[in-house]
Amino acid sequence: MEWRRTFAMARKEATQLRRDPRSLTLAFLLPLFLIVFFGYAISFDVRNLELAILDHDRSAPSRQLLSAFESSGYFTVVERLERYGDVEPLLGRGGARLVLVIPPDYAVALGAGRPARVQLLLDGGDANTATIAQNYAEVIVNRYAADLTGVVTAPVVAETRVWYNETLESRNMIVPGLVAVIMSIIAAMLTALTIAREWERGTMEQLIATPVRRGEVIIGKLLPYAAIGAFDVAVAVIAGIVLFHVPFRGSGVLLAVLTLLFLVGALGFGMFLSAAVKSQVLATQAAIMTTYLPALLLSGFIFSISSMPLVLRALTHIVPARYYVTVTKGIFLKGVGLGVLWPDAVALVIFACAGLALVFRAFRKEIA
Repeated sequence: MEWRRTFAMARKEATQLRRDPRSLTLAFLLPLFLIVFFGYAISFDVRNLELAILDHDRSAPSRQLLSAFESSGYFTVVERLERYGDVEPLLGRGGARLVLVIPPDYAVALGAGRPARVQLLLDGGDANTATIAQNYAEVIVNRYAADLTGVVTAPVVAETRVWYNETLESRNMIVPGLVAVIMSIIAAMLTALTIAREWERGTMEQLIATPVRRGEVIIGKLLPYAAIGAFDVAVAVIAGIVLFHVPFRGSGVLLAVLTLLFLVGALGFGMFLSAAVKSQVLATQAAIMTTYLPALLLSGFIFSISSMPLVLRALTHIVPARYYVTVTKGIFLKGVGLGVLWPDAVALVIFACAGLALVFRAFRKEIA
């Protein structure tokens, strides 16, 4: 391969890219927009749960219990009900996530030293939020009971320490995974236009007539997009650290190397689609369908792979974003090195080689 011709092809591709506002927007603005938009929009943190109160007792002890809920920071009282028949319509229209019902003999039972029972009614339409709300409420009630009696009922107390994401902020988990998901889509879409654009504009015949070899065309076209992809990842990493305060504990060099492997595979796959279908519209649609959904659903970004059915767990092994999500989270949050990430590094090497092999097989420097 003659590198002078390869770099000439890279300059040609960069010139075409500069003259295409759509590709420039896709290359430079869309990744930053997506990381900021999804970084703020996606959150698994549950705050300000809507709480309704049905207090039949209206005593000082019942007001103390309500104060414990209000001061917790997790619940916001949105309505105070007068009768039990109002509970079902309220939960039915989504007016509250939780209803706390205090019976009329609450203070009397406390004064007599008997167990004082309260009722928690939850909207289970969103099972995850309902479970979290139930856990929060039970902790508040147990803590209030312990403060009231001075007795801790549990004989064993667990001292919990969270590693890697000490504050349990969902952004610390989401943002590193977002880098992988977004670059899966952007990288494939960028190169999905390259060869198809040559065919649609009628410039492929001119390219075929030149002495540039097939490998020089492929590598030359990949180089500008690899540089753009590396720039986009760097911007996403900086945005994650500066805007979302995600800790970065690992090696930037290791992240750069593994990112390059991932980009080579993703860009090669996009170029393979471009060479196979020879249509910019079809190639773009194919790139979205084959990268976005697998990266979002089967990479471990949102849903735990271990909880998936066996067939889907097996399918995740051919999703490159699975390995890159592990890399970004491991380097960002845990600060682990190649000693831990080597299986994912090997998978990314295989992915990069497979992406290049596919495009070399699909692209022919000849007219059919």
